[in-house]
Amino acid sequence: MAATMTKKDLVWRSSTLFFDIVYCCGMFSRIRWIFLFLFFTVSQCWSDEAYEREEFLKREYSLMKPYQGLGSSSSSHWDLLGTAMITTEHVRLTPDLQSRQGAVWSRIPCYLRHWELQIHFKIHGQGKKNLNGDGLALWFTKERMQIGSVFGNMDLFTGLGVFVDTYPNDDKHQERVFPYVSAMVANGSVKYDHELDGRPTELGGCTAIVRNQNHDTFLLVRYVHRRLTIMTNIDGKQEWRDCVDRPGVHLPLGYYFGASSLTGDLSDNHDLISLKLYELTVPHSEQEEEEEEVTIPSVDNMVIRNVEIEDQGMSGVTLFFTIIFSVLGCFLLCVVGIVVYSRWKENRRKRFY
Repeated sequence: MAATMTKKDLVWRSSTLFFDIVYCCGMFSRIRWIFLFLFFTVSQCWSDEAYEREEFLKREYSLMKPYQGLGSSSSSHWDLLGTAMITTEHVRLTPDLQSRQGAVWSRIPCYLRHWELQIHFKIHGQGKKNLNGDGLALWFTKERMQIGSVFGNMDLFTGLGVFVDTYPNDDKHQERVFPYVSAMVANGSVKYDHELDGRPTELGGCTAIVRNQNHDTFLLVRYVHRRLTIMTNIDGKQEWRDCVDRPGVHLPLGYYFGASSLTGDLSDNHDLISLKLYELTVPHSEQEEEEEEVTIPSVDNMVIRNVEIEDQGMSGVTLFFTIIFSVLGCFLLCVVGIVVYSRWKENRRKRFY
C-alpha cells in the first residue's frame, strides 16, 4: 500500500512539476513579449524625439558636410572670407601659418527669437603650449564679411561674440588657464581689449582644453528668454558642461551668424566641422509680449571696467610738428610785439612835438 501511494504521489508530483514548467514558460513568454513591446515603444519615442529635433534644425542657418551651401554661387547660404577654404572634412578658417585670417558668414539674417547653436570644431597645430594662437570666434552680429583684429573680425562690432582664446596676452593674471572660452556683447562703440584678453567686457567664461585633442570638441550657444547660455563638450564623454549663464542679454533680430579666426606670430589650424542652428519652441510670457523690440544689443547690470591705457608719449612725427608750430608761434608773437612797440614809441614821440 505504501509503495502504491508512493507511485501515485510521484505521478502527481511529476504532473504538477510539468504544469509548473508550462506555466513558467508561459509567464516567461508573456514577460518577453511585454519587454519587447516596451523596448520598441521606447525606441520609437527616441526615434520620434530625434526626428522632431531634426525638424527644428534650421538648415538655412546651418553649415554641414558636404558644404554644398558654401561658396560664391547665388544659391549659397554662406560666404567665405580671407584664407578660409573648403575641404571634404572641414572648413579651414586659418592654416598653421603666420599672419592669416579667415571667416565664414551666413548670408541670411536670423529672425528666430529662441535658438541654439551647436559648433563642432577642431584646433590643432605644431606649436607647443602657449606658443600657438590665436583662437577662433563665433558671431551673431549686425555686420558681416569684415576683416579685423578681433579673432579675424572687425573691432567695433555690434552683437554677440563668443571667443575660444588659445593664447594668453595678459601675463599679469596667471590664474586663468588657456585655452579659455568667453563671451561679449557690444553695441558698436565698445572695443575688445586684446592686452587684457577681453576681461573688461566679458560676460563670463571657462577654461576649455580643446587644442590637439584626439576626440571631437563641441561648443553650444543657447539664447532663450533673454538668457545666454554657453556649454562645452570637450572631454570625449558626450557630456555638456556649463561655461557661461547670463540673464538679461538683449539681442536684436535680423543679425548674421559667422565664425572667424586669426593667426599672428603664432599659429594653429582652426577647423570648423559643422554649425547647426536649432529653433527652440518655448512658451511666451505676457511680459515678453509687451516688451518693445530690441534695437541695440545690451546686457542688464553690465558694468564695463575701465581699461588703463599706458601713456606711450609722442611719436617722432608728432614731436617734430609740435616743435615747428611752437617756433612759428613764438616768432609770430615776437613780430606782433615789435610792431606794437614801434607804434607805441612813435605815438609817444608825436606827443613831444
